[in-house]
Amino acid sequence: MREVNKNAFLVIGFITMCFNSLYQYTWNILSPMIMIGLNVTLTKVELAFTIFVVISTFSQIVGGYIADTRGPKIIGIVASILSSIGFLLSSFSMNIYMFYIFWSVGSIGEGILYGIASNLAVKWFRDKSGFATGLVTLGFGLGGSIANPIISLSTNFREPMLLIGLVEIIVLPILLSLIKYPSSSSWGLSPKTLIISKKWWILYFSYVMINVPIITLASSLSEIVEGLPRDELILTISLFPLFSGLGRPLLGYVSDKIGRSKSAIIAETLIILGGFMLLGNLISFSIFFIGFFGGSILPIYFSLVGEKFGIKYSTSNNALLYTAKAIVGVLGSLIFSYLFEISKTTSLLYVETCSIIGILLFIIFIYIK
Repeated sequence: MREVNKNAFLVIGFITMCFNSLYQYTWNILSPMIMIGLNVTLTKVELAFTIFVVISTFSQIVGGYIADTRGPKIIGIVASILSSIGFLLSSFSMNIYMFYIFWSVGSIGEGILYGIASNLAVKWFRDKSGFATGLVTLGFGLGGSIANPIISLSTNFREPMLLIGLVEIIVLPILLSLIKYPSSSSWGLSPKTLIISKKWWILYFSYVMINVPIITLASSLSEIVEGLPRDELILTISLFPLFSGLGRPLLGYVSDKIGRSKSAIIAETLIILGGFMLLGNLISFSIFFIGFFGGSILPIYFSLVGEKFGIKYSTSNNALLYTAKAIVGVLGSLIFSYLFEISKTTSLLYVETCSIIGILLFIIFIYIK
């Protein structure tokens, strides 16, 4: 396969991720519109975000296995249609329960697409997987940054969701019809082998805990910074996913040079620093540190899985790792919003505690046999 074709797969993965990001990184600006449009409470709206996180992560396991064993093309096309339908049908929701159903359908597609797009980088660029995966997942931050200022011009959630769904259903199936994985065989442990490994589960729960800060900001930033003038709020909401996206290729590149473990420790230390800044109400600094270094966790961990456990089943194994996001969704969205309604300080201390546990677990992962 010529290099130009490998690079084309990166472009397809990147564009796919831009659309994927609209499920997560437009939530801060869409959720207040949904609350008003469907006349529901914050907790009920945050349940929709939790449903997205849970379903999108677990759908990766089935989608990842199909992509690894039968190729990514057909399952990718199906997933792109489901993702599009999620936005299209959600725009017509008459109540929050209809929204839950339609958003769940789209979440299935988003999860499968996420796994396929990121593993185009892992499988085709084995020697530069940190940078390549980071470059693809840059789209996961950039898409939201581009869309949020446009969405803010709307007075309701229906119009932007309908527009996103229409664009997706035209663009994504065409792009996903062009992809494939390398045909050469390679070494790798299967998910069945991983789930009986103690070392795997330590890495898994490290990934859970260190991701609580970024998921919390992704779902609840507009509530945390409540009181900001509208223009500043839109700027803050738009910059956060941009920082998250930019951190991915840069820290991925660093991890290719100095190693995954050292890079993870650096990133996780700075996430904790960002948490202290959030407690001190240094909002601009905190969204930079948590966004930039929190975003970099994914390419570092995905590349680490391929490095430690092999790439033959990398889509399936990274999908297994990504199920951690379902737990993170509950911890960083549902439980956080519950604590936030009781006490803002308590909820932020809770987030900081989670990230500290995350780095401690990763240190154990490094040294355990």
